[in-house]
Amino acid sequence: MNDVSAVENELLRKDEGGAVYLTLNRPKKFNTLSETLLTALQDQLDSIAEDPAVRCVVIAANGKGFCAGHDLKEMRAHPDHGYYQSLFRHCSRVMQSLVNLPVPVIAKVQGMATAAGCQLVASCDLAIAGRSASFAVSGINVGLFCSTPAVALSRNVSAKRAFDMLVTADFIDADTAFDWGLLSGVVDDSELDAAVAEKVEKILAKSPSAIRYGKAMFHKQRQMTLAEAYELAGNVMADNMMTPDVGEGIDAFLEKRKPTWEQPGH
Repeated sequence: MNDVSAVENELLRKDEGGAVYLTLNRPKKFNTLSETLLTALQDQLDSIAEDPAVRCVVIAANGKGFCAGHDLKEMRAHPDHGYYQSLFRHCSRVMQSLVNLPVPVIAKVQGMATAAGCQLVASCDLAIAGRSASFAVSGINVGLFCSTPAVALSRNVSAKRAFDMLVTADFIDADTAFDWGLLSGVVDDSELDAAVAEKVEKILAKSPSAIRYGKAMFHKQRQMTLAEAYELAGNVMADNMMTPDVGEGIDAFLEKRKPTWEQPGH
């Protein structure tokens, strides 16, 4: 296990056994997404995308809240249309990088996740929250429709539920977020660390190549017609079948033993 290291101070990184833990580190500001934090996140995601040894990523946060969205004070200090276009483009790139990362990304959520913070949760492949967590897309309260968060949110929950949240700014609790599809798991707050660790352990126990094939296929096929999706999935499965891990996995199953997966980056 590597020691926790600071990345631009606003983001912490820890590498442990094939998993990378990225921790938002602006607790006094509820981990709002400053330009510095967005840049640090993007730099880390770009680095992880090129590292074959990484097999899972966890996005966590320090303090009482997960993420309260954009830094409104920073935004008000730059009342320029071009600046805002650049800022939202920057944030959108981070969110898309999470989806496009070749390995699973887990959001570990405690406390409040609002606006772009809710978008961050929705952009991760998996999200596990403590039961006291809450979620909202609250820009409408200050006259700003959460348009970019709406993109990720509406790909997790139904259109009517997403739009209701967007126009009312109403909070939903963790159990509701799980029921609606924003979360993949909810546990008591005291069990959050253990639940995330268990999920990471399960992912690390699987074939690294199969996970990478699967994540890329899963997100791509969702944008396709049914026929296109099956064509893609069939080709990906054929490619996946040719990897050493599948031969090892099938042999291990037939021989009633635990498989030994090929380790990338070694």
